[in-house]
Amino acid sequence: MSVYSDLGVKTVINAKGPATRLSGGIMRPEVSAAMAEASQSCVDIAELQAAASSVISDLTGAEAGYVASGASACLLIGAAATMTGLDPGKMARLPDSTGMKNECVMVRSQRNFYDHAIRAAGMRIIEVGLPDRYSGAGVRDAEGWEIDDAITERTAAVFYVADPQARPRLSEVVAVAHARGVPVIVDAAAQLPPQDNLKRFIAEGVDLVAFSGGKAIGGPQASGILAGKRDLVMSAALQHLDLDIYQDMWQPPSSLIDKTRLKGTPLHGIGRTCKAGKEEIVGLLTALRLFTAEGDQSRHARWLADCRNVATALKGRHVTVTGGNDIASVPTVEITLDTGPEDVAAFCIRLQNNPPGIALDPAQRDRGIVTMNPMCLKPGEAEIVGREIARALK
Repeated sequence: MSVYSDLGVKTVINAKGPATRLSGGIMRPEVSAAMAEASQSCVDIAELQAAASSVISDLTGAEAGYVASGASACLLIGAAATMTGLDPGKMARLPDSTGMKNECVMVRSQRNFYDHAIRAAGMRIIEVGLPDRYSGAGVRDAEGWEIDDAITERTAAVFYVADPQARPRLSEVVAVAHARGVPVIVDAAAQLPPQDNLKRFIAEGVDLVAFSGGKAIGGPQASGILAGKRDLVMSAALQHLDLDIYQDMWQPPSSLIDKTRLKGTPLHGIGRTCKAGKEEIVGLLTALRLFTAEGDQSRHARWLADCRNVATALKGRHVTVTGGNDIASVPTVEITLDTGPEDVAAFCIRLQNNPPGIALDPAQRDRGIVTMNPMCLKPGEAEIVGREIARALK
C-alpha cells in the first residue's frame, strides 16, 4: 500500500507539466535519497544556506544565492530586500512600507497572478505601457522611456517577467533602471530550459532573479532559487532566517551575512512564512547539479522520445509534435479534437477521473486542442498516456 492510498488520495499521471496544483513533477532517485539523508541530521540553517549560496553562485555567475520555498517566495523576499536594504527597523515594519522606497515599476503586459508575491511584501506596483500588440489595437507595448518616466524617489525596483516575447528587451530595461540607480528584479520561474538562462539574466546585469526549483530543475516542489547581488541576497536572508537568538551568540557565516554591517539583529522577517527546510535545500542543490550535468540536448532527447511514443500510439489522429527541433524548448504533443471547448474540458476530466488518471493541459481548449507535456512523466508512462488517449478518442 502506498502512502497516498493509505490516505485515500488517488495518484495521477501528470502529462500537463510541473503545475503546483498537480503537485509538480517527479524527483530523481538521487534527489529523494539526498533529502532522506539530510533529514537524519541537524545543521545550522544559515551555514547550509551559505553553502547553497556558493553552489548557486558557481552555476549562475551571481555574487550570492539563496533557497526559499518557491520562486514566488524568492520574489517576496527579494522585493522586501530592495525596500529595506540592511535596515533592521524597516525589516520589522514590513508589510507596512510607509516612508520607504516602496514602489515597483512594471510593464502592464507583464502583470500576472504571481506578482501578488511582491505586493505581499508591501510593494506598490506602478504600471506602464499599453499592450496594443496583445489587444489587437496595434503593434506597440511599453518602451524604455516609459519606465524611465515612472521612476521617482519612491521607486525601490523595476520588476520584469522574463519571457522570449517580453517587451521592452531586458537589456534596455536594465540600462534604464541602472542609469537611475534602481535595481531590477526578474521573475524567471519557468525560464528553464534553456540551461544557459541560469547565467543569462545575471550576465545581462539584473540585480535579483528567481527560478522555480520544482519545474525543469527537478527539485522539491516547495523550493526556489534567488540569485543576485550580495547585499540584496543578504537582506533577503535576514528577512527569511530564524533569528530568535541572543546578539552575542549569533554567528552567521560571513560569506552570507556580514554581522558587522548591522546596527542590530533583525527580528523575524516577512519571509519567515517562506522557509525552506534542510531537506528542500539539499534536494534542490542535488537536483540543480543533476540538471546542469544532463544538459539541454540529452534532456530534450528524453522528452522528445516520450512525445513521439504518444504520437505513435495515436496513429496520426490530428496529432502534432511541437518543439522537436529546438533543444532549448520543451517538446509537446498537440491533439486536435475538432470539437468545442466544453467537449475538450469533458475529455480532459474523463481522462483524469478514470483509472489510471491522466492529467493533460487544456490551455488551448478554445481552439479544440489538448496538449501533452512530457516533463513530469516517469519511464514507461508515455506508453500508458498514448494508449489511454487513443482509447478515449474512440
